[in-house]
Amino acid sequence: MIAPSVHEAAPPAPPQPSAPAVLRVATPADAPFVDDLQALAFGPGRFARTAFRVRERFPIDISLSLVAEVDGTPCGSVWMTPISIGGVDGYMLGPLATHPGFRRRGVGKQLAREVTRLALERADARFVVLIGDRDYYCPLGYQPTTIGAIEWPGPVDPSRVLLFSHDKTLAARLSGRIGAFGAGRRQ
Repeated sequence: MIAPSVHEAAPPAPPQPSAPAVLRVATPADAPFVDDLQALAFGPGRFARTAFRVRERFPIDISLSLVAEVDGTPCGSVWMTPISIGGVDGYMLGPLATHPGFRRRGVGKQLAREVTRLALERADARFVVLIGDRDYYCPLGYQPTTIGAIEWPGPVDPSRVLLFSHDKTLAARLSGRIGAFGAGRRQ
């Protein structure tokens, strides 16, 4: 069954407190929902963003593409893109989107926590990086990186580059160009 379009009126959100969202790996049937949700959340300008350019160069890891559902209704999604920074392997989180009818219920934070946990369980991943709001991500354990240390393939606000790692010194030390996952092992 194809997920309903997010352009349709969202079903009434359950009253607070709602049950936590059920998270699952996205399937090909979720593609229309995810595409529509990203269009709704980020608009046509999403294609010009530097993070989108990274995802054009390096494909997402479909095993780390999650969908959130509340009472069987898809309401959020997140992707992860395997990358390296200065030869150190990790993932770039995003886009993370929640349907407007389900915002402020913790679905986005639940998705971010889970996909970060899953990515860092993999032996080769040392970090998860993103471009996002400090107020949202720092309470989840993300830390600001050293301004200008990471070389993106386009403009970013360097104060919004945040990193999660079990090595709490990595955010201050990580530097270099964004490249393909495994690039440091091929040198």
